[in-house]
Amino acid sequence: MDENLKKIIPFAKKFKGHIFWNITFNVLYALFSTLSFVALFPLMEVLFKMNEKVTELPKYNGIWEIASYGKNYLQYYITKLSEENGTQYALLLTVALVISTFLFKNLFNYLASQHLTKVKNGVLRDLREKMYAKIVDLPISYYSEKRKGDVMARMLGDVNEVQNSFFMVLELIVKEPLTIVFAIVAMMKISLELTVFVFIFIPISGFIISKIGKSLKAKSRNAQKENGQLISIVEESLSGLKVVKSYNAESYFKKTFNASIDRLLRLNNSIGKKNNLASPMSEFMGIVTIAVLLWYGGNLVLVDKTLNGALFIVYLGLAYNILTPAKAISKASYAVKNGLAAAERVFEILEVENAIVNKENPFQKETFENKITIENINFRYGNENVLKNFSLEVPKGKTIALVGQSGSGKSTIANLLTRFYDVNEGSIKIDGVDVRDWDMHSLRNLMGLVTQDSILFNDTIKNNILLGKQNATDEEIIAALKVANAYEFVKDLPNGIETNIGDAGGKLSGGQKQRLSIARAVLKNPPIMILDEATSALDTESEKFVQVALENMMQNRTSIVIAHRLSTIQKADKIVVMQKGEIVEQGTHDELLAKNGTYSKLVMMQSFE
Repeated sequence: MDENLKKIIPFAKKFKGHIFWNITFNVLYALFSTLSFVALFPLMEVLFKMNEKVTELPKYNGIWEIASYGKNYLQYYITKLSEENGTQYALLLTVALVISTFLFKNLFNYLASQHLTKVKNGVLRDLREKMYAKIVDLPISYYSEKRKGDVMARMLGDVNEVQNSFFMVLELIVKEPLTIVFAIVAMMKISLELTVFVFIFIPISGFIISKIGKSLKAKSRNAQKENGQLISIVEESLSGLKVVKSYNAESYFKKTFNASIDRLLRLNNSIGKKNNLASPMSEFMGIVTIAVLLWYGGNLVLVDKTLNGALFIVYLGLAYNILTPAKAISKASYAVKNGLAAAERVFEILEVENAIVNKENPFQKETFENKITIENINFRYGNENVLKNFSLEVPKGKTIALVGQSGSGKSTIANLLTRFYDVNEGSIKIDGVDVRDWDMHSLRNLMGLVTQDSILFNDTIKNNILLGKQNATDEEIIAALKVANAYEFVKDLPNGIETNIGDAGGKLSGGQKQRLSIARAVLKNPPIMILDEATSALDTESEKFVQVALENMMQNRTSIVIAHRLSTIQKADKIVVMQKGEIVEQGTHDELLAKNGTYSKLVMMQSFE
């Protein structure tokens, strides 16, 4: 059994009731599929007046004689009806019998499909639920190496492919094979000689079809990978549309996109060619067999007279009845190969090892009481250390500022404190407890993060701010907006806090977006604030508004301010100057200016900007 098939089983187990009924109704469908053709025999006999007269009720001699018992029982009633009411009534009975078998066959097919639909849709929901939970739980570092578009393609397209293709396995192992088995049993009862031809046809057909579908799984996997590339290009183009347009790079992105859809076209055409060949190939193989049967069986009826003509017509119907499931099996086996390729990509994400998880029985606390201690930490994204033997103490209620050139490791400190990444060596402790020992939920509850990029969602101002505290009242939201110096523009919006701000807050200016991010952090009301270059993307006027908001927010809080603009951190209790991952100077603004060192140079440079 394929590994990915085994992995789907736990998802399907939840729906074992539906699977049981699907199998039961498929068995009944297969049985009535054969009976619908067998029921044609008494109809033929009435039509051609070939029926033997059976005047006594037959005796039941066990399960192995059930076919002849059923036939004799039917003929007894046909004889009785013909003698009492005329042939028309006998004909009516046989027509009603044929209609009934076809009715039950289709009813059971419908019921089996209904139960299968519930399994497929249920598994689709559970897979998506589990996948989204995994995508959200995976650490930030995972997405620095992966294309978001590829993750989206797996979440949407590949999971769909699993749903559409995978559960054809139930058809492959129950419905179609049993239809063939029941038909062959009935055919052997009619003529053993003729059935030998069918046994020759099935393996030959199966061999040819498996040859055609051999490379299908690999091609499906490549097509799904290309689909991920395609979604990535679209997602990146939309995110960076201003850059694309301002650099007149539309033609480059169109070329990249068109190259991807051309590759996808070739792959899909190749997959489609093989898929489309399966059905006509199996049908043609079946018609060749029917032709041979017509010639050989015709001889048995007309020349040797060893086979009843009506039985031969029923036999041909049964032989043709094998073609439909054989065709369905070949199609389903192709679809399952597509499903296996898609499942492989889905489980690739579901099985990613998350390096940043809670340890067993993690430390939990709702308050911050003492200090943050960073002790001799080393951290590297690749091979080169971004932070080297870095140590720092942040007492409760103090504001510590980290300054330095880009790439000096300032933002890395924020990523390590919030445990987006883990240190390679050394430790970061809050109230004496290593952040790796804290419950992550509890740890992040203590912190408010305001980043350089104001990350807002396509929703109302209210719902964006509520992320900080989901049960907050409108009054609390407005109070937070006032602290963040944002209420002065929010109150003038057409719907106030209920105004939708567009994709990534596109309807607002940079300063307005940043003040909403600050309001979100204010509403959360955490004891520790981390401001990662919160004003560096703003113009001077917006910066003044945001600076006032930040000062309001930082009152009576422990704050770590990562700053590029030095004008924003002159009131800090301690300024730490960083260079290439190490501390080169630390002290207050005045102390550092007096040293006339790196900080002094940075201030001088910025005063001329």
